[in-house]
Amino acid sequence: MIALQEARERVARFARQRILVVGDVMLDRYVYGAVERISPEAPVPVVHVRSQRSMPGGAANVAANIRALGGRVVLAGVTGRDAAGRELRRALRERGIDPAGLSALARIRTTVKERVLADRQQVVRVDWEDALELRPAEAKAFARTVAALVGGCTGVIIEDYAKGVVLQEVVDAVLREARCRGVPVGLDPKPNTALRMAGLTLATPNYREALACAGLPPQSMALTDPLRDAPLRKAAQILLRRWNPEQLIVTLGPQGMYLAAKGARPQVIPTRAREVFDVSGAGDTVIATCLLAVTSGASCAAAAALGNHAAGVVVGKVGTACCSPAELLQSVERDEA
Repeated sequence: MIALQEARERVARFARQRILVVGDVMLDRYVYGAVERISPEAPVPVVHVRSQRSMPGGAANVAANIRALGGRVVLAGVTGRDAAGRELRRALRERGIDPAGLSALARIRTTVKERVLADRQQVVRVDWEDALELRPAEAKAFARTVAALVGGCTGVIIEDYAKGVVLQEVVDAVLREARCRGVPVGLDPKPNTALRMAGLTLATPNYREALACAGLPPQSMALTDPLRDAPLRKAAQILLRRWNPEQLIVTLGPQGMYLAAKGARPQVIPTRAREVFDVSGAGDTVIATCLLAVTSGASCAAAAALGNHAAGVVVGKVGTACCSPAELLQSVERDEA
C-alpha cells in the first residue's frame, strides 16, 4: 500500500511537524507481578508485585505517540489539581510534550486507569474518574485556548474518550481556526451522534464506534470479508455524509482497516501485526501516525497504510506503547520484501 522509499520520505518529515492534540487526558498506571497462588479469601489470584510504572494515557498517549515518531506536539486537555495530575505533567515533560493547553481544576480529579498484569496477562483494571462537566466559563476559556494554539501547528487531532472535554464549543473552535489556516484535522471518536464534525481531514473510528456514531445498532462483524459487511458499508456512507472527511478509516483489529472516501470504492488494508500481546492504545497510534503522515505530504491512503504498520508494531508490545520511526520503517520494509 506504501512503498518503502515513500515511507522513508514521509517519516523524515515528521520532525518538521507540530501537532495539537485536543481531548481527554488521563494517567495510565501498570502494576507488574506474578501469580503463584489463589487467595484464601476469595477465588481470585494473588499478584506478587514486582514493579510498576506510569505513563500518559488517553489523548496524552496520542501526544506521546507523535513525540515517539519524531514530531513535536502540544497537548490541550483538563486534569485535576491533584497528585495524579502532577504525575501526568512530569510524564509529559519527560517525553518532551508541551502541556501549553492543559488546564488544572481543583474540583475534579485526574482520570487514572490502573492495570494489574501477571505474566503478561491483564488480571484487572481499576479506574478512578469523575464525570467532567465544564462550566460555561470554563468551556469558553478552554475553547479560546485551543483556538489560539491551532495557528502554531501543522495539524490537529481531536481525541474523544467521552470524558467531557470534547464539547461542541471546543470542536467548533478547532474546526473554524483550522479551516481558516488550512490545517488538517483528524478525529479519533467515541460514540457521540450529537457532535457536529463536518470538515474533517480524516476520522479513525473502530468498527463499534463507526456503527454507534452513525446511529446504527451495535453488533459484531459477522463476515470475514469487511467489503461484504453491510452494516459497515452503511455506517461508512452515513459518516461520510455527516462528517464530510477526505478519508474515513475504520480500524478492524485483526481484519485490518476499511478505507472509505466520497467518490471512491471502499478498500481494505490487511493487518500488519505479527504478534498481538496488547491492543490497548493501538487506536491512539493509528490517528497519531496518520495525521503526522498527512501533514508530511502523504495522501490519506498512504497515511492509512503507515498507521496500519505502526499499529501492528504496538500491539506486539505489552501495555500502552508507542512506535519509533525505525520500527515503522522496518515494518514497511518487511512488507515489501
